[in-house]
Amino acid sequence: MPLFRALGEPDGAKARPRRRRMRNMEWMGSHGKTDENGLVLSLTCLCLRSLADNMKEVWAKDYADNYLDQYTFRYIMGPFNLLPGALVEELLWLLCTRKQMSRAALHLMLVPQLRCLSLERCPGLVTSALCAHIAARCQGLKSLDLSGGQQLPSKVLSETLGCLPALRSLSLAGTPCDSSVIKTIAHCCRLLCHLDISRCHVLSAAALLPLGGGGSFLASQSYISSSCSAPLSPLPLSSLLALDIGFGEQEGDSVAAAAYLLLSLPRLERVALEGLVQACCLIQQRQFDQTDEFTDRKGVPRLGEVWREWRLRQGMDNKKKEGAGGEDEGKGNILWDGYGSESEEDAIRDEGPNCSQNQTEDKKRGRDLPGDERLLLLLKDVKGLSCDSLDSFSCACPNIYSISVNVDPLENTRGRSQGSQLAAGLQLWSGQLRSLSVHYPGHLVDLLPALQVTGSSLVSLTLEGVKTSPHTPLLEVIKTCPRLKDLLISAEPPTTPQGAEDEGVQGDEPDLPQLADLCSLTLNFSYEHSQKKPVMSWMSLRRVLKCLLTGSPLLEKLSLVSLPCTLNCVLQDALHVLVLNQYLFADSVNSPPMPLGRLQRIDLPRTDVKMITVKSLMQRSKRLNFVDVSYCWQISKLEWLNCKKSSKVQVVWL
Repeated sequence: MPLFRALGEPDGAKARPRRRRMRNMEWMGSHGKTDENGLVLSLTCLCLRSLADNMKEVWAKDYADNYLDQYTFRYIMGPFNLLPGALVEELLWLLCTRKQMSRAALHLMLVPQLRCLSLERCPGLVTSALCAHIAARCQGLKSLDLSGGQQLPSKVLSETLGCLPALRSLSLAGTPCDSSVIKTIAHCCRLLCHLDISRCHVLSAAALLPLGGGGSFLASQSYISSSCSAPLSPLPLSSLLALDIGFGEQEGDSVAAAAYLLLSLPRLERVALEGLVQACCLIQQRQFDQTDEFTDRKGVPRLGEVWREWRLRQGMDNKKKEGAGGEDEGKGNILWDGYGSESEEDAIRDEGPNCSQNQTEDKKRGRDLPGDERLLLLLKDVKGLSCDSLDSFSCACPNIYSISVNVDPLENTRGRSQGSQLAAGLQLWSGQLRSLSVHYPGHLVDLLPALQVTGSSLVSLTLEGVKTSPHTPLLEVIKTCPRLKDLLISAEPPTTPQGAEDEGVQGDEPDLPQLADLCSLTLNFSYEHSQKKPVMSWMSLRRVLKCLLTGSPLLEKLSLVSLPCTLNCVLQDALHVLVLNQYLFADSVNSPPMPLGRLQRIDLPRTDVKMITVKSLMQRSKRLNFVDVSYCWQISKLEWLNCKKSSKVQVVWL
């Protein structure tokens, strides 16, 4: 039976903090992590699974029955305060992903050694009372995610964050975060490196100015010392995500605020801001007088002054690099816990083009300005750009490796096609771009030139809103991106049927592309709910699917939604290849990875897949824990019920 204390801290010395593990939670599904053969569970995994399975009836039962709503405890001396913080974090993640988290269980696991807490998957549990517990018990938190907590008043958010000075990463996306919360963050969370405040609709772009310091932002909260009213230095933010905010603010405020933040946050690498492109152009053209009314109204230094400080800081940094012989280059970049650590390959990539390449490119574009006059930002990951802004943006940000572009078909292309304009805009980042996301309501074939420019280095590709036809060169798209690990295509299905001469699945060809590193594949075609099944109008798509399924042995997540072609025969062919390989390498010690052998999740809504094929997949894929066959017209309710009873895999059917 657990013991409870209402006041004070636990006796004894604090546990020595452990280095937080990389959160690669592939084992956090219904079955857990296995070894390379997909058979044996680790002892740690077995213990955590046992804790999760018995959380409600054993570990949290006494607390929930006798104490949950009767008392408020500052600290609970229960079973979890003896566990290392990393194990408590993994147990929290396991319960959240399996949708087994409860209020009582969460209370028990809010222990002082906790360093990372993510409640994104259970926002209904995020209440004012819970935030009071977090503020009292978990003051050593370095990462906190309260995304979607719409029940939280801004006052509660401010009071909670005022007690968490060690935060490096904070996500408040979709919460009632307002200007008072931002002021609290600027004053109290002085180590913050990542901030996500997207979809905070009551928050204006101008309210973000305290993050860059430079002004006197008075705060009336009692937990903020009056001495903090003096101007503060900028936060060490390397990541700032703030899309879908600023509803109803004055026109031009978002551009001026973005320009101020770009110049005042010297370590910014990952950014998503309204008005980002216009702000970059404003700085490049030195049109600072256009923002004087805004900066005077908000009580911050004018952009001309901020620009001079930025030039001075850049000049000092360049002298330090020259004096150190380039040895310390890149040490100023801060990565927040959870945002990811850079591999040697990423470090090489992030160095960007060398000075001579930049100067050559500037001369080509007529921008051979002195080094201290050119705007060069450290940005590496940018979202929300437009196609016509890429040319000017690439000059200011040569180190970009991840980008999201919205291509408007109504944009002025000056006589060029959308695809050629996009390809020209991405040219400077050719060979270094790792992630590309394009939203384009046009034909997929138009994007092929851009993919030919950037595809050789891409590991993640997202194409949304594109149109397809029976002759869309999807195989050509795959050939241009041989290193892909994640591929997502959300498309409109063909509107015309395919000719009879192209309907058959062609035989194996030696030059068919293979994505040997692909881990996640999503092909999502739009559909009308009134249609029971999609129109089969792109039969040669089966050849592409067979190529992807048999040539991607590392595939873990597969989502094929409303395909405009038959799928069941393709899956049967892929299973046949799997069985054949298992037979050929049955006695081999170092057998190669098998197709479909590592699948953990399969989504096949509105396809012609049959239950016999689904059962074969579950038998052959030992790691599989979730299958969605909703609205699959070839599967009956009786077949689904029988499969559900006889298998431990979670199968969803409607």
